[in-house]
Amino acid sequence: MLLAFFAVLLAVPLLLWFLRNSSNTLWIALGFYRLHKKHKNIPPGPRPWPIIGSLHLLAKHQNPLEAFTELSKRYGDVFSIYLGSTPCVVVNSFELIKEVLITKGGDFVNRPDFMRFHKLFGGDRNNSLALCDWSSIQQTRRSIARIYCSPRFTSLQYDMVSNVGVREIESFLSNLSTLPVNEPTDIKPAVLAACANMFTQYMCSTSFSYEDQEFKKTVRFFDEIFWEINQGYAVDFMPWLLPAYTYHMRKLSTWATEIRRFILSRIVDDHKSTLDLNSPPRDFTDALLMHLEEDSHLNWQHIIFELEDFIGGHSAVGNLVMVTLAEIVKHPEVPKRIQEEVDHVTRSQRCPTLADKPNMPYTEATLWETLRMASSPIVPHVASSDTDIDGFAVPKDTMVFINNLELNMGEEYWTEPKKFMPERFLSPAGKVVKPAHFIPFSTGKRTCIGQRLVQCFSFLIIASLFQNYDVTAGGKIETKPGCLAVHPDSFKLVLRPRESCKD
Repeated sequence: MLLAFFAVLLAVPLLLWFLRNSSNTLWIALGFYRLHKKHKNIPPGPRPWPIIGSLHLLAKHQNPLEAFTELSKRYGDVFSIYLGSTPCVVVNSFELIKEVLITKGGDFVNRPDFMRFHKLFGGDRNNSLALCDWSSIQQTRRSIARIYCSPRFTSLQYDMVSNVGVREIESFLSNLSTLPVNEPTDIKPAVLAACANMFTQYMCSTSFSYEDQEFKKTVRFFDEIFWEINQGYAVDFMPWLLPAYTYHMRKLSTWATEIRRFILSRIVDDHKSTLDLNSPPRDFTDALLMHLEEDSHLNWQHIIFELEDFIGGHSAVGNLVMVTLAEIVKHPEVPKRIQEEVDHVTRSQRCPTLADKPNMPYTEATLWETLRMASSPIVPHVASSDTDIDGFAVPKDTMVFINNLELNMGEEYWTEPKKFMPERFLSPAGKVVKPAHFIPFSTGKRTCIGQRLVQCFSFLIIASLFQNYDVTAGGKIETKPGCLAVHPDSFKLVLRPRESCKD
């Protein structure tokens, strides 16, 4: 009786909150009917259940994208689905994905309005560069970032990326040498610290000791957030559940606040005090601060959150490295080929650099194959106006999912797609080739602007790690299907030193 009493106490306020905030979607089927009545040519799809829509169909699979592939066989390459109270359209074929991201990219430039996103960016997800709706301000922010975050191969910025990466690899290897060898070891903190220093050194001319407690805590919070961003929660699609997520939301705000405090006190304050508006910017941080002075449309929030966004990109690199290691240790022939490549190009006399990348195609192909196998979902898009896909009506504010699992794992696109085969990205001449339908960083207006940094830094870490160590599993290797993020408390690996890299 007591348990039932407390259940009623919890249910009543939840129901009242729901009625007050979501009365127009009390019965999803009714909303579904109204939408179809207004727009005569909505894509076909499963009939939604009250309240939950078709979320139950996704719950049957470890990877929700598998449900999209299954439903596409029944409803076609573009279909409608309700997730909670949210009307969605799922696009499966490459031709239609190009229509959404490129041909009609301007119609699908907005992002989902998830409460979690607001909590991570000071109460307004539009402070984020990746999770904001499109606007002229966001276009300006991307323009500022492009020279630093998408450096051309022949530019001074690209040389700087290489130099920063190689210098940090020395610190990374030094740190690894202090860890236990020949026994299971958690190397993720060291990997993430190296990645974080690569980003802060390149973007802020600042790096930190791996033993700096504030730095370690900040790197951990960034990793927690990266894991968080890559998860799905019922509250995203049923916002009336928000009272049940109070602790969760508070935790997100705490992580974000602590990260911001660190960036301001340990990076930005020093840059502000030494900024010279009459000299060229020393780095990305200077460039942002200078634009703040010059552009009246930008405010402090735009600048600080943009810097935070890009520094946070180190988590993507670190997690890609970890997922790559998870795949490599399952296939012993792969690390042997990587080691043969790196030994050949460096003659075991120096550490690898980005200049070696063209001569190490198998190593690069291994990273591409990892991204293919991970099939981490592309952040959903939202229709910014009434539009259409393949002739089907897509009303404004409809969420659009890109099923890149089908692009990455479909038999129509790949030979033996379930096998881990880096050589599938190599031409007969041994050069790296990527099929047009392989878009792990998305494409069009909202393509990942920092993808080149991800590729460069992950290459340096993988190449250097296998140059110096044999790496094997230290127990069960667990990764989440359809997810590039590895849990912050991840699997362990065994490191066995090879002949040391000589400068």
